[in-house]
Amino acid sequence: PLSRSGCHRTQGSRPFCLSAARAILGKWGGDEGKQKLTLKDVAELLRKKECQRVVVMAGAGISTPSGIPDFRSPGSGLYSNLEQYDIPYPEAIFELGYFFTNPKPFFTLAKELYPGNYRPNSAHYFLRLLHDKGLLLRLYTQNIDGLERVAGIPPDRLVEAHGTFATATCTVCQRNFPGEDFRKDVMEDRVPCCPVCTGVVKPDIVFFGEQLPQRFLLHLTDFPMADLLFVIGTSLEVEPFASLAGAVRSSVPRVLINRELVGPFAWQQRHNDVAQLGDVVGGVEKLVELLGWSDEMQTLMQKEKEKVGRGSERQLPPQPLHSLCWSYPGEWVTTLPRVQKTPKATQT
Repeated sequence: PLSRSGCHRTQGSRPFCLSAARAILGKWGGDEGKQKLTLKDVAELLRKKECQRVVVMAGAGISTPSGIPDFRSPGSGLYSNLEQYDIPYPEAIFELGYFFTNPKPFFTLAKELYPGNYRPNSAHYFLRLLHDKGLLLRLYTQNIDGLERVAGIPPDRLVEAHGTFATATCTVCQRNFPGEDFRKDVMEDRVPCCPVCTGVVKPDIVFFGEQLPQRFLLHLTDFPMADLLFVIGTSLEVEPFASLAGAVRSSVPRVLINRELVGPFAWQQRHNDVAQLGDVVGGVEKLVELLGWSDEMQTLMQKEKEKVGRGSERQLPPQPLHSLCWSYPGEWVTTLPRVQKTPKATQT
């Protein structure tokens, strides 16, 4: 089973913010019987800029409303395309041993997920607004679809914990390339090859057994600095990503926007935890309304829609998080317990 031992609280830290935040949060301590924080309270903290170092943890639930397909669903076009390869089990697509034997299934999936095929939704643009207003310290995402970049969040504010299609590496000579260099090959169903040594070029997506990107180590400074944490659309079951939810100071509010309680929100609640349960996009839009950002959000989305170009207009109905297996390898442990694999953290 996945370990949750990485969850911890940092002791002895000063209060997370001042003035109005003290007025709001001073009513609540960690003792029993204390009043709990609400989503409206969190919106007030943001509106008054009493919290200005916001860290976000995002998962598959923010991207399914954009139409990203679940390649494990029989009847979907992507599932049918993969059937021809007789894959032993779905996780094999993200296993290096299988990739070196037969890279075609991975690149079939890559063709579907390659940046440009889908558009961000309001959850992504909420995160963009946090950045535009100077409130976003960092966005940690488990997704490999690149929709955060498409929404306009700059790479220096992103930690793509399970990798990205934006860059690629030759599996033989280890040369690095922009992912866009191989778009034509992927779109035309060819396995990309290194122009120098002819080795297979693999997008920098984290496969089972591979180390997480070096940027993941930013969590060592980001989470102790954070004064507000959002956890949006994730099951918090994949380590080491999941443990980050416990890495902010105990005085820092944590806001879960998700279909169900997960991780420490289910088994280690704090007095200043807020849970907005149900449809993820609906939860985000409720927060945006409380913030008074609705008009600004609509203007931004319309402007960006014109820039992004033609993408998928399909909108999938809300799905339970345990079915969202398209986005990152480790999530499959929630639906396929016989294969439990966890990406390795970078060692220091």
